[in-house]
Amino acid sequence: MSDREQQRLDFLKAAGLADAARTPLPGDASTRRYERLTTPSGVHLMLMDQLAAAESPPADPSWSPDRRKAEGWNAVARLSAGRIEAFAAVAGHLRSLGLSAPDIVAVDAAAGLAVLEDFGDDLFARVIEDGAPEEPLYLAAVEALATLHDAPTPSILTGAAGDWPLLVYDETALQGGADLFVEWMPRLDPALSFDEAAIDEWRAAWAPVTARGAAGATVMAHRDYHAENLIRLPGRSGAAGVGLIDFQDAVRAHPSWDLHSLLQDARRDVPAALEARALDHYFTLRPTTDREAFLRDYAGLAALNEARILGVFARLIVRDGKPRYRAFMPRMWAHLNANLKAPGLEPVARWFAAHVPEARRR
Repeated sequence: MSDREQQRLDFLKAAGLADAARTPLPGDASTRRYERLTTPSGVHLMLMDQLAAAESPPADPSWSPDRRKAEGWNAVARLSAGRIEAFAAVAGHLRSLGLSAPDIVAVDAAAGLAVLEDFGDDLFARVIEDGAPEEPLYLAAVEALATLHDAPTPSILTGAAGDWPLLVYDETALQGGADLFVEWMPRLDPALSFDEAAIDEWRAAWAPVTARGAAGATVMAHRDYHAENLIRLPGRSGAAGVGLIDFQDAVRAHPSWDLHSLLQDARRDVPAALEARALDHYFTLRPTTDREAFLRDYAGLAALNEARILGVFARLIVRDGKPRYRAFMPRMWAHLNANLKAPGLEPVARWFAAHVPEARRR
């Protein structure tokens, strides 16, 4: 038995769950692992297992951009490094707003272990595949975002495992994400090559987008808000009927961020009519929003995120040997190509026209 397994057993025993049956769940692109726990009485819970030492450190709020770059990717991007205390603190904030984040049943942040409420397996993506209508689910997801965006956004979150800072998704983090494209796409597609001058042009083209994204960072963003991370909770209605998971990397960001993650999904097609309907619903729920300015930022940050995701997928394929992510890339290219036509993105569109032929955008 490994030391880590003994640590899990000791944690479950201390939580009164030594007799629970354990069923491992499939992994994702992270260093976390999950198990479904079933007690002798039939209660289902989730064991979250995230060893803090498995990743580079999260950003300290005081670190400069240069220090963040020296410390590694989690610090650059202001990711939580999977810290349990981040998950618990974000969950506490979401639950305080009446939104459905899992209850924290037991936690040992130092050990990187927690037992959570189990929301089940009704991911939006799966229930839609099984015939559930899309629109009510997506509109409920928009209602959850409107609830979150209307609430005060604290700088420090407090949860069952202690405090956690809600950092700004700033220009360093946004540009760092975009730069994954120029770093990793040539390794996947050798026909692409970006010299130092091209990279300088790339960053200059994105600078207005990152500046607007940072200046508009006024709300908590889940940061990975899409149909694979939202769970239908039939016993709850409206925004509370949306089970929220995988939110440990939450930041203070532009309110469009989670909307474009939801509506320009890397993993499934969202009809254009549904995207428009969902955006209309958001503006109805938040009537003081400047629609024109919001949609300009929506397109710019969506394009940046799509470039980031293409870089992430290239890295997963090349470095991590996960070829299944190639299947998602055409969808991201389609979204990116469409967004490049939006006002304000002319410099970025010119960069792609000069350096990435349309034949390579697939």
